[in-house]
Amino acid sequence: MFSKTIRLAIWASAVAVLAGCASKAPIPLAENFELTVQPKVRSAGHWDLLARDVVAQTLGTLEKSGIDPNTQLHVALPPSPSEFDLAFREFLITKLVQTGAGVRQMPNQALLEVTYHTQVVRHTSDRPHFIPGQFTMLASGLMAAYGLRNQHLDMQLLAGLGVTAAMDYAASTHTGGPTNTEMILTTTVTRDGQYIARKTDVYYLENVDAPLFMRSSYRNVNMKVVTQ
Repeated sequence: MFSKTIRLAIWASAVAVLAGCASKAPIPLAENFELTVQPKVRSAGHWDLLARDVVAQTLGTLEKSGIDPNTQLHVALPPSPSEFDLAFREFLITKLVQTGAGVRQMPNQALLEVTYHTQVVRHTSDRPHFIPGQFTMLASGLMAAYGLRNQHLDMQLLAGLGVTAAMDYAASTHTGGPTNTEMILTTTVTRDGQYIARKTDVYYLENVDAPLFMRSSYRNVNMKVVTQ
């Protein structure tokens, strides 16, 4: 009896050691972030929507900061502007004027300067075109709640799950799916070198549309490389 107890104790210790070893990895394990959505910019009309969002949030931040709503603004154009930069400045000025903000043509006439910067990011990894979304997760949760107790009910739920998966797939693919190209858009308001308001967002771009968002100097470099 005593020897059997010893053997059990040794076996339990070995299992514990193996479990401890199994739970330790030489490097951190990879895991996905929580499910998120990211808009894709696909038209000049979308540029207009971006400007509307930037103006609304920027003016809201300035108001919270105690900036007088009558403070004059100047919207600066980035150096070597891209086609997006040129149009985005016009959209920003239009939206600011429409909201009643004071916008000056010359920087020395304004107390606040509005600047923006775009960065195009290109990924080389594969982009999955479908991720189960709200419809599929809702149906899956319903199946888990019912359990596998009734064959006819299970078949109905599985059929419903197929429909919701199709709905999610349609919702994803109608956007063209995720792409390898993204744009980081940052808008900043400064006064005498001090940050007053700042907003940064990330958007998907169609891969073939990337040159529209790249500064002219970069486009020239790319063209030289291609022609070599």
